Amino acid sequence: MDKNVIKSYFNAIASTRKQWKKKRKYYNLSIEKYFSFLIPAGSRVLEIGCGTGELLYAVHPSYGVGIDFSEEMIKIARASSQPCASTATTCTYKFIVDDIEELQLDEKFDYVIMSDLAMSLWDIQKAFLCLHKVCHEKTKIVISNYNFLWEPMLKLAEKLKLKLEQPNQNWLSTHDVNNLLHLTGFELIKTERKILLPFYIPLLTSLFNRFLANLPFLNRLNLVNFIIARPVTRSTDCDYSVSIIIPARNEKGNIENAIKRLPEFGSSQEFIFVEGHSSDRTYEEILRIKDKYPDKNIKALIQTGKGKGNAVREGFEAATGDILFILDADLTTPPEDMPKFYDALKKNKGEFINGCRLVYPMEKQAMRLLNLIANKSFGVLFSYLLGQSLKDTLCGTKVLFKKDYETIKANRHYFGDFDPFGDFDLLFGAAKLNMKITEIIVRYKDRKYGSTQISRFRHGWLLIKMCAFAAKKIKFI
Repeated sequence: MDKNVIKSYFNAIASTRKQWKKKRKYYNLSIEKYFSFLIPAGSRVLEIGCGTGELLYAVHPSYGVGIDFSEEMIKIARASSQPCASTATTCTYKFIVDDIEELQLDEKFDYVIMSDLAMSLWDIQKAFLCLHKVCHEKTKIVISNYNFLWEPMLKLAEKLKLKLEQPNQNWLSTHDVNNLLHLTGFELIKTERKILLPFYIPLLTSLFNRFLANLPFLNRLNLVNFIIARPVTRSTDCDYSVSIIIPARNEKGNIENAIKRLPEFGSSQEFIFVEGHSSDRTYEEILRIKDKYPDKNIKALIQTGKGKGNAVREGFEAATGDILFILDADLTTPPEDMPKFYDALKKNKGEFINGCRLVYPMEKQAMRLLNLIANKSFGVLFSYLLGQSLKDTLCGTKVLFKKDYETIKANRHYFGDFDPFGDFDLLFGAAKLNMKITEIIVRYKDRKYGSTQISRFRHGWLLIKMCAFAAKKIKFI
């Protein structure tokens, strides 16, 4: 069999494709649901191997392009039409005859869909190399393919006429796909496994696919693997302006050290103190420090709401820098470590840079034993829920580009205003948008002034609620 045989096969089945898709309605609707979850509506989306176009319509792009090397598939896709998700949204669709292995298209997209495509490609490595032509530095590649463990079952379904018979296919493990991505200049962000029962049985299907399919170990038996990757781009010599947001409540004795100890990096720096109605004259100290260091760009805000999460959001709104930093005013994460975060973001080692305090030995009073156990436990749990490895979800130091924060903000409606800490609003938002999360190891120091504002049991209960919230909104969908 050669490539022309594969092309002839897809041309031959084009007229019956929609009929077969109706027979597998539950499976196809599930695939559309998962892609719609992974791809924010209103994105620029390219689907490679688009067939007759149903999946591209389902993700509701602002601009959607479908390519396929089957002329007959493209004819049917062009003849179809779908309304936009919202009357306020302008949608443009194009369907083009093109071959990913000889790609002629020369446009950039936010997301590239490859659904069940790698199984039919003649030269997968060459196809992945061609993807760079349609990627900018923030593009996400979303690949779905069958779990190779299901090969005997799917072959049997073809023999029983329950599934459209396919030509000989490539059966790839997630390791195979990840290796090909690595060879062609892409980096894995995360892998999700979905659909344990690919047909509808009332009550039973929901139990299997919403609950059992998402459990550790059991999820390795799922039918479909979703792999999200991004291009590995080279760092540039460009420097960025930075905004350091410092939420401060009853931290009078730490304000000056926050300014004195933070090294200079970036093209410019601004310090934004967000004072949270302190009882120790913290705000007056911020004003004194602002006058004392006129060469520093210091802004002093009084928080209009309550909680660190609100303080962080108000600081972000006032920020003018390209890169946003959160630095806790207790300075238990040393300001001297901030250039590490800047360099990681600048060099594109990640899109969301998170601090990790749980590797180096800590100073004696820096973190109590119960807090340490809870931090490590929540790290394991959130790694599972968010699909990316995280050791320390509760470190206050978090860094990202402001334009990426604006994207998280624009999609905040999915989660709502749920987080009094501020950490999880950002972490959940970044994970939902498939941003690459990278941790920077820091030393955790004992505070020199004031006392901790963390209540182990009250805040611990809130964290348990956060886990349940993440499970419902991100994992068990």
